[in-house]
Amino acid sequence: MAARPKEDVPALSRKLIEDARLGVFKPVYVLMGEEPFYPEMVCQAIIDNCVDEFGKDFNETICYGADVTPQQIVTAARRYPMMADRQLVVVKEAQMMKGIDEIAVYCDSPLDSTVLVLLLRGASLDKRKALYKAVQKTGVVLDSPVLRDYEMPAWITRFYLEKGLNIEPEAAALLAESVGTELSTIAVETDKLLKNLPEGTTSVSVADIEKNVGISRQFSIFELTKELSYRNSAKALKIAAHLGTAARFNMPQAVSALFMHFYRILKYAALLGSGKAVSQEQKASALAGVNPYFYREYDAAVRNYPLPKSRSVISLLCEYDYLGKGGDGGAATPGELLVELVAKILSL
Repeated sequence: MAARPKEDVPALSRKLIEDARLGVFKPVYVLMGEEPFYPEMVCQAIIDNCVDEFGKDFNETICYGADVTPQQIVTAARRYPMMADRQLVVVKEAQMMKGIDEIAVYCDSPLDSTVLVLLLRGASLDKRKALYKAVQKTGVVLDSPVLRDYEMPAWITRFYLEKGLNIEPEAAALLAESVGTELSTIAVETDKLLKNLPEGTTSVSVADIEKNVGISRQFSIFELTKELSYRNSAKALKIAAHLGTAARFNMPQAVSALFMHFYRILKYAALLGSGKAVSQEQKASALAGVNPYFYREYDAAVRNYPLPKSRSVISLLCEYDYLGKGGDGGAATPGELLVELVAKILSL
């Protein structure tokens, strides 16, 4: 059985928001997932556009899952609007509602004059149960998963393009490292950045990120992986020593970033070692999540870490992941462990 294609959450969110602005609504929405950025944005767009300001007192009900029962929500949804075409019922933090699946009895046959929104924060409905299946038939389900570290630079690039800005690949990678995978934090940092950029700016550089977000490319995991790729020992060890003394340094996170980098190198080395001609599609698959701008770096890395060395690096990273999480690392500090790890990688 073929795997279902991954849903384009940003595209679906944009469509739902645009529909809301045009006054086009579905009778039921389930907005859910571990990443709350898109569900909350869509929910707010519905609240802003569904009922006009004069009718909100009569035709808008916003409550929280911990404070209501499914029966109360069904009763509210079955009411007719007062002197208006529709009413809005929103349940925020709906994952806190006991017996939420009982709302399925309403969602099987919802009223056209009611817009019901169930907003689950950091949680999802059980897709095997009646409520999820009912909403799939009569309404819309937006399921927003947490993005992985390696997906963030591409997401940031797309997010900036939607705002009419080009962001340099290195700048996107640096921002992703600084902010992490929480999309709302990236949105906040972007808003701050835009306020500080000169009017008419169309491109965001590494210098813009360094100045406005407060991170130095010179001493970052992003730069460390680059120097390791090219086997620039002195620079790599200098960066590792600086990173290890930072107040917010986290050894498991550092090892995770290094693992992802060398896992791609390993896959690429295995592909090249097959003895067959490598297509651009195969290369892109091996280097999933990597902007083509960085392919030259990986071409150098695979020469410096052919398959046997790549395997040895992965083995080292597994060992230091254990040590960095409190394993038998002796008296070494996390920063010392990072320098030791980098030195061992360079010695292979």
